[in-house]
Amino acid sequence: QVQLVESGGGLVQAGGSLRLSCVASGIIGTFNAICWYRQAPGNQRDVVAVIRRGGTINYADAVKGRFTISRDNTKNTVYLQMNSLKPEDTAVYYCNAVGQYNNYWGQGTQVTVSS
Repeated sequence: QVQLVESGGGLVQAGGSLRLSCVASGIIGTFNAICWYRQAPGNQRDVVAVIRRGGTINYADAVKGRFTISRDNTKNTVYLQMNSLKPEDTAVYYCNAVGQYNNYWGQGTQVTVSS
């Protein structure tokens, strides 16, 4: 069973930065993709950034130019660098690993951006 553990969330002022980490118990290079999602209260869970096994990266329009997804295969870790944070970025951020047959989720980490 694959386990994903997110960390790095917290409270930050608007314009600040945070870096989220997602450590996988499996080899991240074996997954088809690793994604970051976020879910604000009352909203659906939306994808924020995706990094695919071949290295292709995509971002949601709302975070383009501000967020950067990256991975360190030697540490089985995927990062989400979040800069120029806005109050509307406030949400629980989840790491998601897409395997060949299964989808895995972390427990989430809270990000709160104050105005």
